[in-house]
Amino acid sequence: MNRQQKILCYTRKPLDDMEYARRLAFSMHLALKQDNGSYAALNHNSGVLFAKATDNEDRTMNPKSILSPFLFEMKDGSYGVLAIRTDAEGEPDMESRGKALLFASDDLLQYRETGLLDLKTDLFVKSVRCKYDQQTGLYVINWQDESGAWYRNTTSDIFSCDSTSEPGASGNINIPPVECGIKGAVPGNEITVPAGITDRLIKRLNPPRNISIEVPEQISAVSPVELSRYKAKAGYDDGTHSIKQVDWFGSCADWSKPGEYTLRGRVKQEHFPFPIAFDRADPCIRKWKDHYYFIATNDADNNHTLYIRRADSIQGLIGAKEHLLLDSGTYDDVKGLLWAPEFHVIKDELYIFHACTSGEFFYEESCVMKLKKNGDPLNRDDWSRPRRAVKKDGSFLCEAGKTISLDMTIIIKGDEYYAAWSERQFLPVDTGAWIYIAKIDADEPWKLASDPVLLTKPEYGWENNHTFVVEGPFALKTDRRLFLTYSAAAVDATYAVGLLAADPNADLLDPRSWAKSNYPLLT
Repeated sequence: MNRQQKILCYTRKPLDDMEYARRLAFSMHLALKQDNGSYAALNHNSGVLFAKATDNEDRTMNPKSILSPFLFEMKDGSYGVLAIRTDAEGEPDMESRGKALLFASDDLLQYRETGLLDLKTDLFVKSVRCKYDQQTGLYVINWQDESGAWYRNTTSDIFSCDSTSEPGASGNINIPPVECGIKGAVPGNEITVPAGITDRLIKRLNPPRNISIEVPEQISAVSPVELSRYKAKAGYDDGTHSIKQVDWFGSCADWSKPGEYTLRGRVKQEHFPFPIAFDRADPCIRKWKDHYYFIATNDADNNHTLYIRRADSIQGLIGAKEHLLLDSGTYDDVKGLLWAPEFHVIKDELYIFHACTSGEFFYEESCVMKLKKNGDPLNRDDWSRPRRAVKKDGSFLCEAGKTISLDMTIIIKGDEYYAAWSERQFLPVDTGAWIYIAKIDADEPWKLASDPVLLTKPEYGWENNHTFVVEGPFALKTDRRLFLTYSAAAVDATYAVGLLAADPNADLLDPRSWAKSNYPLLT
């Protein structure tokens, strides 16, 4: 793409609560204007910018939404968004009376919420507009109250939230209506952005599309086995590539006669039945010593057992026999709610991290089991009894009956090991589930080696929709980035997957090392 293109921002009308609830609809969405004048929604018509919740002294949160977003170019060529902050359901927000919420962005993908811009009024703001005036060096802010009257403020420093002038009367602002044809859209404004911005938006907010397959022009092989080592390079319209196995048609060559042959092949694509297991949640697959292992929460018996499967391939796990690993009757302190088991290898030893309870739900705790040296993972007697996670001083990670922990996972950075987990305080008040990180003792990985550090909490509407929960962290590492995926909101049709990202060489215990996406990765 080598030209400028127009971007439209908009919110949406809510749908059924399980399809597109208010906390999802009342966020900023983006669309691209096409050559024929129509608009194409980005991010499958889902929001890309959400307002943060505000905090109370007791650690509970007040969820927020936004309406009437206005997108504009700032003095330095980056972008700003002014919007009306509301309560979670779109009703007037007393904390935002006389103010507009400001965001800043370099690329319209990552946004920084800078705060409430004080418009020096006691009136509720219905809509807002902003433009930087090159001649005066001022941002001109026009806003409308609920009666329809327009006002005008100016500021030389839009990031100084109380620096605006006193409001003055303004003539009516002409707002040309936009017909975008997008399902449920409540259009805001459109701006023209450089090709580099739109190109990146398309790559990041649309599904990647395969555009090329490359294979070597010359292949030297003396057998089908040797031929199978040659792979294809698949290219995608987002600029990424992936190496793929190829099913070569070996019949094209007579392996008993040296010579040159024209070969054909097909990129190999695995196809799995769906679902691969019934009544199972939180699935985990791990390769260990030439075999694949599968484990999951067992919903068939209300989470009273954990079963394990083994096979020589991932496909083989589908029909593999299940072996009982743990149940709620073996140990006095391990009852029901055996949740979210994960295999992890720490210093060449195999562990299972999971959650269990000594009694009720409010006693759910993260635990660790270790496979004995040269043990058989299918043999339950080769696993240690679950050890409850403890802090570095030896005290339990959570206070039983008041706070629960679950979904503990491992992050490896060189020779350092970290745990991330979800923790929810219920007493004296329910704060919702938050995700923490800490170093662990690699020799006894149920022990923390540092104080817990808060990584993220359910501050956005898609994270606190129906309930305040972030949980299920899991690390994905590349040479350039460390990603931590997590689940958010209630386990229903609006459950979503969020993303944190860090430089793999950064201090992982510093929350500033982690960049959080404002919108969900998967919905």
